[in-house]
Amino acid sequence: MRNFPLSRGTVAGILKGYGGLSAAVYTEIYTTTLHKSSSELLMFLALGVPLICFTMMYFIRPCTPASGEDSAQHGHFLFTQAASVVLGSYLLTTTILNDIFSLSASISYTFLAAMVLLLMAPLAIPIKMTLNPTNRSKSGILNQPVGSSESMLQGEENADRTEPLLTPSSSTASLGSFHKNDSVSEIDMLLAEGEGAVKKKRRPRRGEDFKFTEALVKVDFWLLFLVYFVGVGSGVTVLNNLAQIGIAQGVHNTTMLLSLFSFCNFLGRLGGGAVSEHFLRSKTIPRTIWMTCTQVIMVITYLLFASALDGTLYAAIALLGICYGVQISIMVPTVSELFGLKHFGIFYNFMSLGNPLGAFLFSGLLAGYVYDNEAAKQQGMNLLNSSASCLGPNCFRLTFLVLAGVCVVGSILSIILTMRIRPVYQMLYSGGSFRLPQNSDH
Repeated sequence: MRNFPLSRGTVAGILKGYGGLSAAVYTEIYTTTLHKSSSELLMFLALGVPLICFTMMYFIRPCTPASGEDSAQHGHFLFTQAASVVLGSYLLTTTILNDIFSLSASISYTFLAAMVLLLMAPLAIPIKMTLNPTNRSKSGILNQPVGSSESMLQGEENADRTEPLLTPSSSTASLGSFHKNDSVSEIDMLLAEGEGAVKKKRRPRRGEDFKFTEALVKVDFWLLFLVYFVGVGSGVTVLNNLAQIGIAQGVHNTTMLLSLFSFCNFLGRLGGGAVSEHFLRSKTIPRTIWMTCTQVIMVITYLLFASALDGTLYAAIALLGICYGVQISIMVPTVSELFGLKHFGIFYNFMSLGNPLGAFLFSGLLAGYVYDNEAAKQQGMNLLNSSASCLGPNCFRLTFLVLAGVCVVGSILSIILTMRIRPVYQMLYSGGSFRLPQNSDH
């Protein structure tokens, strides 16, 4: 997020999109390489995944953000988005083929090798930039990072000494005037403090860098948390119970359900970031409006689940996967725009608590309780039979009706949040590009 502050929605959509495809990737590895061995899968998750993470950590490092729109960077983002879409489509196709046909081991390994190549496709960008480096001295940097503190660049001690390399344009001129006015106001502040007129520095405004304790007293912070909690908490409830939901409605091939949810979840994550970025720059529409729209769709989706009409299960899962993905990808850039990038990590991880908290409340307590009660009724109150499965729409009907009601509340909260932060987005993205706050009273 700090490396690409001008493309926050796009970055969040790409990263979260690949995360959404991970379930399908692990399923491919599980069925092909690990031969559906649960113990080998656990060993891979315990040792293989951390090993890959530690290996890749070396290549993740801070870089100097671009000072304006970069056509090459835009092209790289488009390439990565296209590669992820191809990968998602490929995973869905191979999953369907593996389910319909009995493929030989050689064909399965060929599919796996092609999947690995598609996963590595974005590496073409750094390879191309290494073999054909561009003259970065022409692009230049700003003497202050966009939308955050000096730490985004080379450090606080070097930020004040850095001179802009760009030829002044209208956007950089306005930023320059902001820094000049800001330095003057800081001098006045220091003089006032010396005279005893000012006791403490003012608190940050929305769009500036917040400390975590400063954000905790803000209504917007808790509104965003509640909206995200409702969206992902209800969505993960369906994901955690997807096999039982399918069996209850007469669909025993739950691998297809998981693959469909995973692919649509990926589309929602990738599309949510890209669409919100487009409308934010062209119409200055706050990103949270898309959280509102998707939660309204989630209300309809849960009612579809509750009705258990023939032929609606796959459509409901596809819609829910898209909406669930949008909720996740929209939250990430929204947090950074409202509360800054300096302490973004702690804000993001606190917001992410909405997922396990929702799983505990909606899935563990609500869905589990309702499912067990219905299963006990069908088994004649034979509670000793712990392996009993529940069949029929009543297994989750009450759960889906409660989730629909919760999403109605979430939609209302999202509308309130969008109305509150709309002036902030108009200030930050006036003219179609990100701008620093122009004064301390915004």
